[in-house]
Amino acid sequence: MIKKRFRLSEREVKKVLWKGKPFFSYGVVLNSIPNILPYHRFAVVIGSKSVTNNITRNFFRRKFYNLMAGYITQDMGQQKKGQYRDMVFVVKKTTALDKKETWTIHAFEKDIQFLIHKLPVWNKY
Repeated sequence: MIKKRFRLSEREVKKVLWKGKPFFSYGVVLNSIPNILPYHRFAVVIGSKSVTNNITRNFFRRKFYNLMAGYITQDMGQQKKGQYRDMVFVVKKTTALDKKETWTIHAFEKDIQFLIHKLPVWNKY
């Protein structure tokens, strides 16, 4: 898990979804907007149609935040203020996530990493 300052609140998630520019992959959509803070902030939205229960939702949410922790430590203090972003990842309704099937876990991680590298901020990695 990542620290709370690197996560977005529900109000901020709505703002990013309303104003953000979308990037698409097979199972996940990324919306992002620039922020004025000296770090990136992240959120993931997993709908009830994508998972069967809350245990699975929490599993993928923790998996997401563990992936993002690597990008936070990789980028600490390397960019100028104003180049940091608020990012919201939304799992599509048609994507079925199951923690017992390894291929869904790998597909989820692959989609997240693909979308991260689509942003101009992360092109250098």
